[in-house]
Amino acid sequence: MTEKITPVTEDEIDDIRVTLDTENGVIECRILTIFEADGKDYIALMPLDEKGNDNAEGAVYLYRYHEDEQGLPSVEYISDEEEYEAVADRYDELLDEAFYDSLDD
Repeated sequence: MTEKITPVTEDEIDDIRVTLDTENGVIECRILTIFEADGKDYIALMPLDEKGNDNAEGAVYLYRYHEDEQGLPSVEYISDEEEYEAVADRYDELLDEAFYDSLDD
């Protein structure tokens, strides 16, 4: 499954939303970060509740991230369990780094 992300302007960057059409229905998500793991790009998405707020459980979805020749972004489901675990580990490292960086402020 590949999902398209609607391009936005710099003024809209903090309010980017990705709509995922999943087997559980349509899910609106906020982009948390785009990061690299094992030489590939990935994206962390926060699913939003029905009011457009971050979900109460703190769930995060991880997907492969691509841009085509025109720079249009898309996301792709990670079906390989080993790849997903490596990506999840890298995302956890980024969270830890951000936490420790915030202690220095």
